[in-house]
Amino acid sequence: MRCDMGKNVHQWNAADYSRNSSGQAKWALELADKLKLKGNESLLDIGCGDGKISAELARRLPSGRVLGLDSSHDMIDLACKTFPAGQNPNLSFVLGDASTLNFDSEFDILFSNAALHWIPDQQPVLYGVECALRKGGRLLFQMGGHGNAQKILEICNKLISSSLWAQYFAEFAFPYSFLKPGKYKEMLVAAKLVPLRVELIPKDMQQKGRDGLAGWVRTTWMPYTERIPDSLREDFVSAIVDSYLAENPLDSDGNAHLGMVRLEVEASKP
Repeated sequence: MRCDMGKNVHQWNAADYSRNSSGQAKWALELADKLKLKGNESLLDIGCGDGKISAELARRLPSGRVLGLDSSHDMIDLACKTFPAGQNPNLSFVLGDASTLNFDSEFDILFSNAALHWIPDQQPVLYGVECALRKGGRLLFQMGGHGNAQKILEICNKLISSSLWAQYFAEFAFPYSFLKPGKYKEMLVAAKLVPLRVELIPKDMQQKGRDGLAGWVRTTWMPYTERIPDSLREDFVSAIVDSYLAENPLDSDGNAHLGMVRLEVEASKP
């Protein structure tokens, strides 16, 4: 899960995120397989994060190119250091806002994984996507959808209403856009894009034990954790993790399981 691609409000610890985002990376590779690349396409990866998936896509496009875009300075810095231009001639990274894309018919494919649900209003994103695509180009996005992470959210909502934590959540607004397929189709059509497939897909995310679950909460649920003073933040993360595991114990291999729902979107530019 990537954060606030429209406005980089949250402070990402890129290295910590990279260590605790195996679930997101696994799903991104599964999504990449659905692209059925020819090898010569130009591709924009929206919300590229640490750059690992962008680099894999570039490897699959030996005669093409990949541009990774993210709104986090920390993420872009890490991506550039990990995948230097001199060693990756068809791969580059840029700091940018997904809600104000400034490309004109430059890409055959726009790709995004686990990023766009951080943007409350995705309509401006899709207007920019339409402009960025060449005629006949296509997009493939996956993001949190309606019902995503429901059990974790229920626990968070209980905690932030409790006497111990409520003081830190005055005027708190739900920070994600976990949309239904019908709504997203309407947005695609409004942006003059042709919906090909828009569907919700249930997923089982696994995290290695309590520490893995805590790392995932710490690095991807900043709209909640950043409201807590530094001295109490680990206590808050522990409260989420302990509450979740009390209701959903680790399996026999020591893994935590989280029910996730992804909204997967395919569309084209006529």
